[in-house]
Amino acid sequence: MAQGRKVVARNRRATHDYFIEERLEAGLLLQGSEVKSLRNGRASLGEAYAGESGGELYLFNAHISEYAAANRFGHEPRRPRKLLLHRRQVERLTGLARRAGYTLVPLSIYFNERGLAKLELGLAKGKRKADRREDVKRRDWERQRARLLREQG
Repeated sequence: MAQGRKVVARNRRATHDYFIEERLEAGLLLQGSEVKSLRNGRASLGEAYAGESGGELYLFNAHISEYAAANRFGHEPRRPRKLLLHRRQVERLTGLARRAGYTLVPLSIYFNERGLAKLELGLAKGKRKADRREDVKRRDWERQRARLLREQG
């Protein structure tokens, strides 16, 4: 994790369900009440995904709780939020998602050192059940090996 990041929400299932091949940073087009809610740490990426709509990338199904003090100027918690990327990046990512079977997975929402809300987006391929089992075996073995080394000396 880079210096100066304040992580608001993290998608913990992403590394379990996908092979993350590339990570990139995207800006988010947010309303004021959404930023206030994020600063309070009231967000969830559990069921979120990124996809194309009208030639642009959007973050769908991410839950940012309503900000109580916003009263009538509030926001809808699960509305689609536009991702701010360069045109070439959008074209490259949508092309890979269409042709090569990649998925765009939101990994985390954080505030950078300048105080701007950013989304860490992963270019990922889905894991099969056997791949997930292999990961669990590898992690168990690493834990067991560390325990044995600690006991020996």
